[in-house]
Amino acid sequence: MKKNLLRVSAFTFALSLCLGLPSCSSNAEKEVKPAAPAATTAKTEPVLPNYRYVDLDTVLSKYNLAKDYNEEMLRMQTNMESEVKRHENSIQSLGTSIQNKIQNNSYLSEESYRADQEKLNNMQTNAQRSVAKLQNNFQNAAMAAQKTVNDSIEAFIKDYNVKRGYDAIFFKAATLLINPKLDITDEVVEGLNARYNKVKK
Repeated sequence: MKKNLLRVSAFTFALSLCLGLPSCSSNAEKEVKPAAPAATTAKTEPVLPNYRYVDLDTVLSKYNLAKDYNEEMLRMQTNMESEVKRHENSIQSLGTSIQNKIQNNSYLSEESYRADQEKLNNMQTNAQRSVAKLQNNFQNAAMAAQKTVNDSIEAFIKDYNVKRGYDAIFFKAATLLINPKLDITDEVVEGLNARYNKVKK
């Protein structure tokens, strides 16, 4: 009887210890519980959003089509300035001649003076028309060149994005702040020049 009582008391004491201590659990439970994974200290690279941007100023400065058009515009501008200078020199020369004749009393009649004056007026009118025509041609050529370059860039980017599948491609100038890792300008310039050089050949 004493032995049984001791066994019950010992069991009750052990049970009370287990109930009072939170760490007390069966061996089976300890084996089943998996160990908590160790905290990883390695930093993972952030996933970039599915859009990119292009620096248009850089594209225009490096795209061979744009450079060729720019050179053509410079030639047209130089020619226009030369034509304006030629008209100015001719008008100035005739005007100086008229003044000298007046000062030296070289006009033999009123009619000869009027003839020179009319010639000067006609030269000024023709010069204005010629310069206006040159300016108009220059503006039309510049607008046509700009449209051709813009259309070429837009068409290339659409083809370029067929394989990439970006949700959007922006011009850098349209953004306030953007991650430099999203810049695809160099790829676009390389592709544009490769296509242009191939067509040019």
